[in-house]
Amino acid sequence: MTPGARLEKLVRDTATFLLPERLRKWIRKQQRIHKLQSVPVGSVDFGGLRRLSPISTVFGQDRELLTIERYYIEQFLARHSDDIKGRVLEMGDPAYIRKFGGDKVTQEDVLNYVEGNPNATIVADLTDAPHIPDNTFDCIIITQTLQMIFEVDKAIATLHRILKPGGVVLCTSHGMTRVARREGVDDWGEYWHFTSQSKKRLFRAVFPAENVDVSAVGNVFTCICNLHGLGASEVDQAELDTHDPNYEMLLLVRAVKEG
Repeated sequence: MTPGARLEKLVRDTATFLLPERLRKWIRKQQRIHKLQSVPVGSVDFGGLRRLSPISTVFGQDRELLTIERYYIEQFLARHSDDIKGRVLEMGDPAYIRKFGGDKVTQEDVLNYVEGNPNATIVADLTDAPHIPDNTFDCIIITQTLQMIFEVDKAIATLHRILKPGGVVLCTSHGMTRVARREGVDDWGEYWHFTSQSKKRLFRAVFPAENVDVSAVGNVFTCICNLHGLGASEVDQAELDTHDPNYEMLLLVRAVKEG
């Protein structure tokens, strides 16, 4: 965030705290009446973003660049790489186990929803998986998966059950982003886009509240760029690393099982 933006936010937050609500509403009304918007109407230049179809329809993967979502996911996993150790479970393939766990991992497992994945060591539906024993994993990495599960509360209960006491789940999910359909490929859908509030309630219903850390990444500009499928390298570092709680692109959860 630039110094000017920080000052503007400080003034706005201070005014919100000090001024009565009736006065704040009157000021906003005068702004509308007298057209005192910070950006005059009709002056916005949309440039190459003025289009009805995205620049990339597959999250930027066709541009051979690290996507903005994956940039945030990998930052999150790198921050918590110390948790990725012992026996670790990942969804779909073990790429992140190997990238961030390294020789701290004694056994890697991969869960897949249906048969046919050569990487899978476990085939299971997370909403009903009694064949996975209790207290099995030291860490579970579950990225961009929970939004594909309708009974998400049951899936989180399973994650808790199959973690060892003191085990950690590292979870990322969609917030403000495009729908990830796979029509004609399989029967997966995308049922939910989350907020930090919903993620806290879902995980704290199972894990101790003090053991659940939920954060969000993104801002209005990175959300727009991500919707168009731009790569992380096409956005300035300072823009990527500015997070606005009103624009939650991804929700990041670190939850620890009691004990």
